[in-house]
Amino acid sequence: MTAHTQSRVMWMRGGTSKGGYFLAEDLPTDTAARDAFLLRVMGSPDPRQIDGMGGADPLTSKVGVVKKSEREGVDIDYLFLQVFVDQAIVSDAQNCGNILAGIGPFAIERGLVAAQDGETRVAIFMENTGQIAIATVQTPGGKVRYDGDAKIDGVPGSAAPIPLEFRDTAGSSCGALLPTGNAFDEVEDVRVTLIDNGMPCVVMKAQDVGVTGYEDRETLDNDTALKARIEKIRLAVGERMNLGDVKDKSVPKMMLVAPPRDGGAVTVRCFIPHRAHASIGVLGAVSVATACLIEGSPAAEVASIPNGNRKTLSVEHPTGETTCVMELDESGTVTSAAMLRTARKLMDGEVFA
Repeated sequence: MTAHTQSRVMWMRGGTSKGGYFLAEDLPTDTAARDAFLLRVMGSPDPRQIDGMGGADPLTSKVGVVKKSEREGVDIDYLFLQVFVDQAIVSDAQNCGNILAGIGPFAIERGLVAAQDGETRVAIFMENTGQIAIATVQTPGGKVRYDGDAKIDGVPGSAAPIPLEFRDTAGSSCGALLPTGNAFDEVEDVRVTLIDNGMPCVVMKAQDVGVTGYEDRETLDNDTALKARIEKIRLAVGERMNLGDVKDKSVPKMMLVAPPRDGGAVTVRCFIPHRAHASIGVLGAVSVATACLIEGSPAAEVASIPNGNRKTLSVEHPTGETTCVMELDESGTVTSAAMLRTARKLMDGEVFA
Protein backbone atom coordinates (compact mmCIF):
# COMPACT_ATOMS: atom_id res chain seq x y z
CA MET A 1 0.00 0.00 0.00
CA THR A 2 1.37 3.39 -0.97
CA ALA A 3 1.37 5.84 1.93
CA HIS A 4 -0.81 8.91 1.50
CA THR A 5 1.55 11.85 1.92
CA GLN A 6 -0.48 15.03 1.37
CA SER A 7 -4.02 16.31 1.09
CA ARG A 8 -6.06 19.42 0.54
CA VAL A 9 -7.50 20.60 3.85
CA MET A 10 -9.17 23.57 5.51
CA TRP A 11 -8.29 24.21 9.15
CA MET A 12 -11.19 25.74 11.04
CA ARG A 13 -12.37 26.57 14.50
CA GLY A 14 -15.78 25.01 14.95
CA GLY A 15 -17.52 26.09 18.16
CA THR A 16 -15.06 25.55 20.99
CA SER A 17 -13.01 22.99 19.03
CA LYS A 18 -10.53 23.18 16.17
CA GLY A 19 -9.42 20.77 13.50
CA GLY A 20 -8.95 19.72 9.91
CA TYR A 21 -11.88 19.64 7.45
CA PHE A 22 -11.39 17.27 4.54
CA LEU A 23 -13.42 16.21 1.53
CA ALA A 24 -13.83 12.44 1.67
CA GLU A 25 -12.37 12.24 -1.85
CA ASP A 26 -9.15 13.84 -0.61
CA LEU A 27 -8.50 11.08 1.93
CA PRO A 28 -7.63 7.39 1.42
CA THR A 29 -10.67 5.15 0.98
CA ASP A 30 -9.04 2.43 3.07
CA THR A 31 -9.81 3.12 6.72
CA ALA A 32 -6.44 1.96 8.04
CA ALA A 33 -4.59 4.11 5.51
CA ARG A 34 -6.84 7.09 6.31
CA ASP A 35 -6.22 6.74 10.02
CA ALA A 36 -2.47 6.37 9.57
CA PHE A 37 -2.43 9.54 7.48
CA LEU A 38 -4.47 11.53 10.02
CA LEU A 39 -2.25 10.41 12.89
CA ARG A 40 0.75 11.74 10.97
CA VAL A 41 -1.07 14.97 10.13
CA MET A 42 -1.88 15.62 13.79
CA GLY A 43 1.49 14.43 15.10
CA SER A 44 0.04 11.60 17.20
CA PRO A 45 0.91 9.84 19.35
CA ASP A 46 2.84 12.53 21.20
CA PRO A 47 1.69 14.63 24.20
CA ARG A 48 2.79 17.82 22.43
CA GLN A 49 1.90 16.68 18.88
CA ILE A 50 5.05 18.60 18.02
CA ASP A 51 5.46 16.91 14.62
CA GLY A 52 1.97 17.73 13.39
CA MET A 53 -0.94 20.15 13.31
CA GLY A 54 -2.63 19.03 16.53
CA GLY A 55 -2.71 21.42 19.46
CA ALA A 56 -1.82 18.92 22.22
CA ASP A 57 -5.43 18.78 23.38
CA PRO A 58 -8.38 16.55 22.36
CA LEU A 59 -10.37 19.70 21.52
CA THR A 60 -7.81 20.67 18.87
CA SER A 61 -7.13 17.20 17.47
CA LYS A 62 -10.34 16.68 15.54
CA VAL A 63 -11.32 15.96 11.95
CA GLY A 64 -14.45 16.46 9.87
CA VAL A 65 -14.81 14.37 6.70
CA VAL A 66 -17.39 15.69 4.24
CA LYS A 67 -18.99 14.47 1.03
CA LYS A 68 -22.07 15.33 -1.01
CA SER A 69 -25.00 13.27 0.23
CA GLU A 70 -27.12 10.89 -1.83
CA ARG A 71 -29.86 10.96 0.81
CA GLU A 72 -33.10 12.70 -0.10
CA GLY A 73 -33.42 16.15 1.46
CA VAL A 74 -29.83 16.10 2.70
CA ASP A 75 -26.94 18.13 1.27
CA ILE A 76 -23.90 16.76 3.07
CA ASP A 77 -22.73 13.62 4.85
CA TYR A 78 -20.39 14.40 7.76
CA LEU A 79 -18.18 11.93 9.58
CA PHE A 80 -16.45 13.10 12.75
CA LEU A 81 -13.12 11.58 13.73
CA GLN A 82 -11.38 12.10 17.05
CA VAL A 83 -7.62 11.78 16.67
CA PHE A 84 -6.19 10.87 20.06
CA VAL A 85 -3.27 12.97 21.21
CA ASP A 86 -1.03 10.47 22.99
CA GLN A 87 -2.31 7.22 21.48
CA ALA A 88 -2.33 5.93 17.90
CA ILE A 89 -6.12 5.90 17.79
CA VAL A 90 -8.61 7.52 15.41
CA SER A 91 -12.18 7.05 16.66
CA ASP A 92 -15.61 7.51 15.06
CA ALA A 93 -17.43 6.37 18.23
CA GLN A 94 -18.89 9.80 18.99
CA ASN A 95 -20.31 12.85 17.27
CA CYS A 96 -19.05 16.41 17.72
CA GLY A 97 -21.49 19.31 17.71
CA ASN A 98 -18.66 21.83 17.76
CA ILE A 99 -16.83 20.60 14.65
CA LEU A 100 -20.35 20.37 13.15
CA ALA A 101 -20.49 24.19 13.31
CA GLY A 102 -17.84 24.44 10.59
CA ILE A 103 -19.31 21.82 8.26
CA GLY A 104 -21.83 24.16 6.58
CA PRO A 105 -19.28 26.90 5.83
CA PHE A 106 -16.77 24.30 4.63
CA ALA A 107 -19.30 22.66 2.29
CA ILE A 108 -20.15 26.05 0.78
CA GLU A 109 -16.49 27.03 0.46
CA ARG A 110 -15.75 23.74 -1.36
CA GLY A 111 -18.70 24.19 -3.74
CA LEU A 112 -20.74 21.24 -2.47
CA VAL A 113 -23.62 23.56 -1.57
CA ALA A 114 -24.63 26.64 -3.59
CA ALA A 115 -24.62 29.78 -1.45
CA GLN A 116 -27.77 31.91 -1.37
CA ASP A 117 -27.74 35.68 -0.96
CA GLY A 118 -28.25 36.40 2.73
CA GLU A 119 -28.15 33.04 4.46
CA THR A 120 -27.79 29.44 3.32
CA ARG A 121 -29.29 26.42 5.04
CA VAL A 122 -27.21 23.26 4.84
CA ALA A 123 -28.80 19.88 5.69
CA ILE A 124 -26.16 17.62 7.24
CA PHE A 125 -26.41 13.88 7.88
CA MET A 126 -24.25 13.02 10.90
CA GLU A 127 -22.83 9.62 10.05
CA ASN A 128 -21.72 8.92 13.61
CA THR A 129 -25.26 9.08 15.05
CA GLY A 130 -27.57 8.81 12.04
CA GLN A 131 -29.23 12.15 12.82
CA ILE A 132 -29.79 15.21 10.64
CA ALA A 133 -28.77 18.74 11.56
CA ILE A 134 -29.48 21.97 9.69
CA ALA A 135 -26.78 24.64 9.78
CA THR A 136 -27.77 28.19 8.85
CA VAL A 137 -24.72 30.02 7.48
CA GLN A 138 -24.47 33.76 6.87
CA THR A 139 -23.77 34.24 3.13
CA PRO A 140 -24.28 37.89 2.12
CA GLY A 141 -23.60 38.28 -1.59
CA GLY A 142 -23.21 34.51 -1.88
CA LYS A 143 -20.00 34.41 0.22
CA VAL A 144 -19.53 32.84 3.64
CA ARG A 145 -19.27 35.50 6.32
CA TYR A 146 -17.29 34.68 9.45
CA ASP A 147 -17.30 38.00 11.32
CA GLY A 148 -20.30 39.01 13.41
CA ASP A 149 -21.67 39.75 16.86
CA ALA A 150 -22.38 36.25 18.19
CA LYS A 151 -20.39 35.18 21.24
CA ILE A 152 -20.01 31.71 22.74
CA ASP A 153 -18.28 30.83 26.00
CA GLY A 154 -14.84 29.36 25.44
CA VAL A 155 -14.08 31.48 22.36
CA PRO A 156 -12.69 35.04 22.61
CA GLY A 157 -14.33 37.82 20.64
CA SER A 158 -17.35 37.38 18.40
CA ALA A 159 -18.23 35.87 15.04
CA ALA A 160 -21.15 35.27 12.70
CA PRO A 161 -23.90 33.15 14.30
CA ILE A 162 -24.37 29.59 13.03
CA PRO A 163 -27.54 28.08 14.52
CA LEU A 164 -27.47 24.28 14.38
CA GLU A 165 -30.98 22.90 14.16
CA PHE A 166 -31.46 19.30 15.18
CA ARG A 167 -34.21 17.42 13.36
CA ASP A 168 -36.14 14.42 14.61
CA THR A 169 -34.49 14.46 18.03
CA ALA A 170 -37.75 14.41 20.04
CA GLY A 171 -38.06 10.98 21.57
CA SER A 172 -34.81 9.78 19.99
CA SER A 173 -34.22 7.36 22.88
CA CYS A 174 -37.51 7.34 24.80
CA GLY A 175 -39.97 7.16 21.89
CA ALA A 176 -41.63 10.51 22.69
CA LEU A 177 -40.66 14.01 23.81
CA LEU A 178 -42.53 13.38 27.07
CA PRO A 179 -42.44 9.60 27.49
CA THR A 180 -45.14 9.63 30.20
CA GLY A 181 -47.23 12.19 28.32
CA ASN A 182 -47.10 14.54 31.31
CA ALA A 183 -45.61 18.00 31.79
CA PHE A 184 -44.49 16.73 35.17
CA ASP A 185 -44.60 13.61 37.31
CA GLU A 186 -44.00 13.15 41.02
CA VAL A 187 -41.16 10.77 41.80
CA GLU A 188 -39.83 10.20 45.33
CA ASP A 189 -41.84 13.27 46.44
CA VAL A 190 -40.12 15.50 43.86
CA ARG A 191 -41.84 17.09 40.84
CA VAL A 192 -39.85 16.20 37.73
CA THR A 193 -40.23 16.49 33.96
CA LEU A 194 -39.18 13.37 32.08
CA ILE A 195 -38.11 14.61 28.66
CA ASP A 196 -36.11 13.52 25.60
CA ASN A 197 -35.38 16.08 22.91
CA GLY A 198 -32.21 14.39 21.75
CA MET A 199 -31.00 13.45 25.25
CA PRO A 200 -33.10 11.71 27.91
CA CYS A 201 -33.22 14.04 30.92
CA VAL A 202 -34.92 14.32 34.29
CA VAL A 203 -35.49 18.02 35.02
CA MET A 204 -36.31 19.22 38.54
CA LYS A 205 -35.97 22.35 40.67
CA ALA A 206 -32.68 22.42 42.54
CA GLN A 207 -34.45 23.69 45.66
CA ASP A 208 -36.71 20.63 45.66
CA VAL A 209 -33.69 18.41 46.30
CA GLY A 210 -32.12 20.71 48.91
CA VAL A 211 -29.63 22.82 46.94
CA THR A 212 -29.68 26.28 45.36
CA GLY A 213 -28.64 25.35 41.81
CA TYR A 214 -25.76 27.84 41.93
CA GLU A 215 -23.18 25.54 43.55
CA ASP A 216 -19.89 24.89 41.80
CA ARG A 217 -19.05 21.49 40.35
CA GLU A 218 -16.78 20.39 43.22
CA THR A 219 -19.39 21.21 45.86
CA LEU A 220 -22.03 19.17 44.05
CA ASP A 221 -19.67 16.24 43.47
CA ASN A 222 -18.88 16.14 47.19
CA ASP A 223 -22.56 16.19 48.24
CA THR A 224 -23.10 12.47 48.67
CA ALA A 225 -26.59 12.90 50.15
CA LEU A 226 -27.73 14.91 47.13
CA LYS A 227 -26.23 12.41 44.70
CA ALA A 228 -27.89 9.50 46.48
CA ARG A 229 -31.25 11.28 46.36
CA ILE A 230 -31.16 12.09 42.66
CA GLU A 231 -29.83 8.62 41.83
CA LYS A 232 -32.87 7.15 43.61
CA ILE A 233 -35.08 9.29 41.36
CA ARG A 234 -33.08 8.29 38.29
CA LEU A 235 -33.42 4.58 38.97
CA ALA A 236 -37.15 5.01 39.59
CA VAL A 237 -37.85 6.64 36.19
CA GLY A 238 -35.93 4.30 33.87
CA GLU A 239 -38.95 2.14 33.05
CA ARG A 240 -41.27 5.17 32.77
CA MET A 241 -38.91 6.67 30.20
CA ASN A 242 -38.81 3.43 28.19
CA LEU A 243 -35.13 3.06 29.02
CA GLY A 244 -35.48 -0.07 31.13
CA ASP A 245 -33.14 -0.66 34.05
CA VAL A 246 -30.79 2.33 33.99
CA LYS A 247 -28.51 1.26 36.86
CA ASP A 248 -25.55 0.74 34.52
CA LYS A 249 -26.59 3.26 31.84
CA SER A 250 -25.36 6.81 31.28
CA VAL A 251 -28.92 8.05 30.69
CA PRO A 252 -31.07 9.75 31.76
CA LYS A 253 -29.04 12.80 32.70
CA MET A 254 -30.17 14.62 35.84
CA MET A 255 -30.83 18.35 35.50
CA LEU A 256 -31.27 20.64 38.51
CA VAL A 257 -32.70 24.01 37.47
CA ALA A 258 -32.94 27.40 39.16
CA PRO A 259 -33.83 30.97 38.13
CA PRO A 260 -31.19 32.65 35.94
CA ARG A 261 -28.65 34.95 37.57
CA ASP A 262 -26.75 36.37 34.59
CA GLY A 263 -29.45 37.49 32.18
CA GLY A 264 -30.14 34.07 30.72
CA ALA A 265 -33.27 31.95 30.63
CA VAL A 266 -32.46 29.32 33.25
CA THR A 267 -29.60 28.07 35.42
CA VAL A 268 -28.78 24.35 35.34
CA ARG A 269 -26.56 21.96 37.20
CA CYS A 270 -26.19 18.74 35.24
CA PHE A 271 -25.26 15.25 36.45
CA ILE A 272 -24.11 12.90 33.65
CA PRO A 273 -25.47 10.97 35.52
CA HIS A 274 -23.24 10.43 38.59
CA ARG A 275 -20.71 13.23 38.18
CA ALA A 276 -21.50 16.92 38.05
CA HIS A 277 -20.80 18.34 34.57
CA ALA A 278 -18.51 21.36 34.18
CA SER A 279 -21.01 22.77 31.69
CA ILE A 280 -23.81 20.95 29.83
CA GLY A 281 -23.91 18.80 26.71
CA VAL A 282 -25.33 20.11 23.44
CA LEU A 283 -28.46 17.96 23.33
CA GLY A 284 -28.84 18.05 27.11
CA ALA A 285 -29.12 21.84 26.81
CA VAL A 286 -31.72 21.43 24.06
CA SER A 287 -33.79 19.13 26.27
CA VAL A 288 -33.62 21.53 29.24
CA ALA A 289 -34.53 24.51 27.05
CA THR A 290 -37.49 22.55 25.70
CA ALA A 291 -38.62 21.73 29.25
CA CYS A 292 -38.58 25.47 30.04
CA LEU A 293 -41.24 25.96 27.34
CA ILE A 294 -43.63 23.28 28.64
CA GLU A 295 -46.40 24.88 30.68
CA GLY A 296 -46.61 23.47 34.18
CA SER A 297 -43.13 21.99 34.22
CA PRO A 298 -40.70 22.72 37.10
CA ALA A 299 -38.32 24.33 34.57
CA ALA A 300 -41.03 26.67 33.27
CA GLU A 301 -41.67 27.86 36.83
CA VAL A 302 -38.11 29.14 37.28
CA ALA A 303 -37.24 30.16 33.71
CA SER A 304 -37.28 33.64 32.19
CA ILE A 305 -38.71 33.21 28.68
CA PRO A 306 -38.69 35.89 25.93
CA ASN A 307 -41.73 36.56 23.75
CA GLY A 308 -42.18 35.46 20.13
CA ASN A 309 -42.28 32.20 18.18
CA ARG A 310 -38.48 32.17 17.85
CA LYS A 311 -36.95 32.14 21.29
CA THR A 312 -33.26 32.44 22.07
CA LEU A 313 -32.70 30.80 25.44
CA SER A 314 -29.40 31.12 27.29
CA VAL A 315 -28.84 28.08 29.53
CA GLU A 316 -26.48 29.13 32.31
CA HIS A 317 -24.09 26.49 33.70
CA PRO A 318 -21.01 26.43 35.98
CA THR A 319 -18.56 27.65 33.32
CA GLY A 320 -20.73 30.08 31.35
CA GLU A 321 -23.78 29.61 29.15
CA THR A 322 -25.02 27.69 26.15
CA THR A 323 -27.50 29.34 23.79
CA CYS A 324 -30.42 27.45 22.27
CA VAL A 325 -32.65 28.83 19.51
CA MET A 326 -36.14 27.35 19.73
CA GLU A 327 -38.84 27.60 17.05
CA LEU A 328 -42.47 27.26 18.19
CA ASP A 329 -45.67 26.87 16.20
CA GLU A 330 -48.87 28.80 16.96
CA SER A 331 -49.90 26.26 19.61
CA GLY A 332 -46.63 26.77 21.49
CA THR A 333 -45.19 23.38 20.50
CA VAL A 334 -41.45 23.29 19.86
CA THR A 335 -40.99 22.48 16.16
CA SER A 336 -37.21 22.70 16.07
CA ALA A 337 -34.33 23.23 18.45
CA ALA A 338 -31.00 24.76 17.57
CA MET A 339 -27.73 25.49 19.29
CA LEU A 340 -26.01 28.77 18.61
CA ARG A 341 -22.42 28.13 17.54
CA THR A 342 -19.82 30.05 15.53
CA ALA A 343 -16.92 29.04 13.28
CA ARG A 344 -13.93 30.65 11.62
CA LYS A 345 -11.79 29.64 8.67
CA LEU A 346 -8.14 29.65 9.76
CA MET A 347 -6.24 28.14 6.81
CA ASP A 348 -6.90 26.61 3.42
CA GLY A 349 -4.20 24.68 1.64
CA GLU A 350 -2.34 21.37 1.77
CA VAL A 351 -1.21 19.36 4.75
CA PHE A 352 1.67 16.87 4.66
CA ALA A 353 2.22 13.60 6.46
